[in-house]
Amino acid sequence: MIGVIVGLIGAGVFVLSGHVFPNTIAILLSMAATVCLTGAFHEDGLADSADGLGGGWDKERILTIMQDSRLGTYGAVALFTVLFAKFQLLTELPQSFIAYALVIAHALSRLCAVYTMATLNYVKTSGKAKPLASKLTVMDVLIASVFGLLPLILLQCYFSPLEIEARHIIALFTCVFVPVIAAGMWWRIKIKRWLGGYTGDCLGAAQQITELVIYLGFVAYFSNVELF
Repeated sequence: MIGVIVGLIGAGVFVLSGHVFPNTIAILLSMAATVCLTGAFHEDGLADSADGLGGGWDKERILTIMQDSRLGTYGAVALFTVLFAKFQLLTELPQSFIAYALVIAHALSRLCAVYTMATLNYVKTSGKAKPLASKLTVMDVLIASVFGLLPLILLQCYFSPLEIEARHIIALFTCVFVPVIAAGMWWRIKIKRWLGGYTGDCLGAAQQITELVIYLGFVAYFSNVELF
């Protein structure tokens, strides 16, 4: 549900600012709004995870680095790369689709973080994500799935049944879901191998990585739509 709200606010900022500023500025303002709204929680998790996994050689060292409030080289590179890539990918989308993409990506990427939480153990004895990890139930996962997948209905609003064939819808879902599932599984395997589970930072990184991949999938579709 949080993802839907964040996505709607980001989309709203984009649409409103788009009436005043060029498309690129509207995208920047939208990204800034969502970062401010979440307190850069997920971006911080991405940076900490990159620092820990990039500079650590065992579980204890990785966790120690991840808890360090200072931003390291790996974290800075990862943060810049992901933020710049998201901005660049959004600029490549049709302007009329960007608001839809924002809502879908913010909702679906947070669902990926929930699945990571549901299928792995929390590795720290304490932390911000510990209470959530302890209380996560099957019903919680089902509810998260509903809200995470519900925005996909927006695709029906964007694409008129008279303008697009079923094969295009299948191609679009393939361009988005296959890479997202692959990215989510890759990240899950990586943190399980090195940490034996997840931390709050790992969840933030999962959200950022899959959000980026969703935009990548949308761009792949619209760049090759004539082939489908």
